[in-house]
Amino acid sequence: MPAEPTVHTLLLDARRQLAATPFGAPPREAGLLLGHVLGLSEVQVLTHPERPVADAAAAQFGALLARRLTGEPVAYLLGEREFYGRPFHVDSRVLIPRPETEHVVEAALGLGLPDGARIVDVGTGSGCLAVTLALEVPGAFVVATDLSPGALAVAAGNARRHGVEDRVHLLAADLMTGLDLAGFDLAVSNPPYIDRSEAPLLSPEVCNFEPHLALFSPDAGDSTLARLFRESEDLPSGAFLVVEIGYGQLDAARRHASASPLQLTAAWKDYSGIPRVLILRRR
Repeated sequence: MPAEPTVHTLLLDARRQLAATPFGAPPREAGLLLGHVLGLSEVQVLTHPERPVADAAAAQFGALLARRLTGEPVAYLLGEREFYGRPFHVDSRVLIPRPETEHVVEAALGLGLPDGARIVDVGTGSGCLAVTLALEVPGAFVVATDLSPGALAVAAGNARRHGVEDRVHLLAADLMTGLDLAGFDLAVSNPPYIDRSEAPLLSPEVCNFEPHLALFSPDAGDSTLARLFRESEDLPSGAFLVVEIGYGQLDAARRHASASPLQLTAAWKDYSGIPRVLILRRR
């Protein structure tokens, strides 16, 4: 009877296969996937390379690895992604939270919101913005909208996970259509802002697995942004909109803002130095 494989032999082969992927999967993901199967941290996996792995666990690891080699994002395989220092459940119904979206939280917290602020998160997806702001702003009440029933279900689970389900109200809506925005202090959004013509430029991990409803603007790339600005006209005077934008969309955002009652007050750059998050104030 052949001996059970060890951590070392499984990782060695998996790293080789990951390194050979056309989309450049990091070889270190092998340790993350094996740790997920074994219920261990990546460090625990790496510090015991001689550990034998039961055949059933090795088969489970092989199945996960096979999915990863097709381009399926590792966050979906693990069922989790960290955002602003907290774990959030993610699956194929929602976008995977990106580090640059944390700038939306940072920009919002820099506004000096009052305790008990009323916030609307437009296109909530996993709920990472809504839940994080509910946790970071004392007593905040957040209305989180999304068109996707699946996304709303994921967001509801994340609100429960972090104990804010009583302060995050989930609503099926197309952006802010039908919302009474009177009394809100802030709107935040990471809207779909990619033009469909750019789909061939995206990695297969993104284009083949993440939900297109949350990725692609239905018309031109900045069309959702323009509509979001129009709907923000119903915010009360002095309220803020903090929104993530795509690469090269700053000039379009300025144009849309100038045609609305919103005043662009600041643009935050992401970790690559690209304008990524805008702060606008309702005049």
